[in-house]
Formats: sequence, structure tokens, C-alpha cells
Amino acid sequence: MPYDCWRGMVGIIKPTKGSGSLVELIKMLPDGIGVIPLFNNVRHGRIEEFQAAIPAYELKISELAEDKVDLIHPAGTPPFMLLGYKGEAEIIAKWEKQFGVPIFTSATNQVAAMKALKIKKFVGIGYDFDDTSIVARYFTDAGFNVLELAKLPGPWEEVGRLSSKDIYAEARKLFLRHRDADGIYFQGGKLRILDIIEPLEQDLGVPVIHPGVTQCWEIQKRLRVRQPQKGYGQLLAGLP
Repeated sequence: MPYDCWRGMVGIIKPTKGSGSLVELIKMLPDGIGVIPLFNNVRHGRIEEFQAAIPAYELKISELAEDKVDLIHPAGTPPFMLLGYKGEAEIIAKWEKQFGVPIFTSATNQVAAMKALKIKKFVGIGYDFDDTSIVARYFTDAGFNVLELAKLPGPWEEVGRLSSKDIYAEARKLFLRHRDADGIYFQGGKLRILDIIEPLEQDLGVPVIHPGVTQCWEIQKRLRVRQPQKGYGQLLAGLP
């Protein structure tokens, strides 16, 4: 293992190239955790692209297993949510048996984070699906009460340019329609919104599930690292 990866090495497969979320994640991870990033080539966010990506993920998982990483994270919720909660569990179990490396997806990661934060019913905002019932069905099958899911405006390719302050306003309005929600969920790593996690939690009094923060939390948990960080919300501050 390289000297700068003395706490462990994680292989990450991003669904798209040039992902700003990867840069954010690496900055959040504690020293001593190394990252080997690989990339698929989803370009337009169409369901057909997501469905076709599963074989590409498997090829890259095989490559990372040959690199003897300690943990593999196929990132991106849409390809695996399209399999359904049960179908996703089956393919993860198959891959773990085949390649001998622990694996978690973005969706299983978000389920684990919600459970750790004791979220049972939530509202959410995303951009990957016009049909938000795909996400709602996944989390319902996972045992959650999905109160409402909203889709952000604009084309999939441009959603990363949305202002975090505008997204804060949308999340606030959504929550105020469902004041009994236990949490707020953001689906999709293209959003540049790390700066609004703590303001949302402070203003509305509920935890926020952010894709990159939840990934950082689970990587630490899986590698038996515990280095709390302030500034990113309850999950990384408390490491439940």
C-alpha cells in the first residue's frame, strides 16, 4: 500500500467524467485514505444510458479488485435505483462474492446514512429522473416514508451550475410543505451545495443527506476510521 494510503484505499467509479463531486469528496476525506477514481461515460442523463452502464461498472470493479483496494464504491444513484432495492442488493452480493472486495453504492450509502440519523420520513430534491416515482419506490422498498420528491429545473447537463442559494430556497419551501419530515435528501452529485448543509440543518432543525458527505461518512465507517469534521452537517460532525 502506498505510504500516503496508510488508512486504506478506496476505488470509486463515477458515472460521468469531470465530476466536481469527486474533488469535494477527496477534500473531505481524512489524511491516509487513498482514492483510485475510474469513470463511466454517461453524457445526457437518459434512462437508457443508466441502464446500459451496469456492465461498464462491473468491468471497472474487476479492475479495482485487481488493484487490491480495500473498498469499492460504484457511485451514481440512477443505474442502481433502476434495478430496484432488491435487484441492487442481489447484484452487490454477486459482485462481492465474485471479486472478494466490500462494495457499496450511492443508494445503499444513503439508506445507511438515513438510518444512522434516525430518519424515517423525508422530503427530497434531485435532477436525474423526470419520473420521481423511481426514487420514491426505491426508498419505500427500503422502509422509508417519502413525503415528496421535487425535480430541479433545467437540463441534466447544466444542473451543476444552479446556485446553492436557489437550491436552499427550493429545499426550504419543500420542507415547509411537510413540516413533519425527519430529514432532507439531495439526490445527485452534480449539485455544488456543501455550503448550505449546515444552514439548512440549523434553520429547519432536521439532518440533511448530501451525496458526497454520506460517501465520506461510509468510507470512514468501512475502513474503521473516525475523524469527525465540522462544517458539513450532523453526519460528519457526529459520525453516528
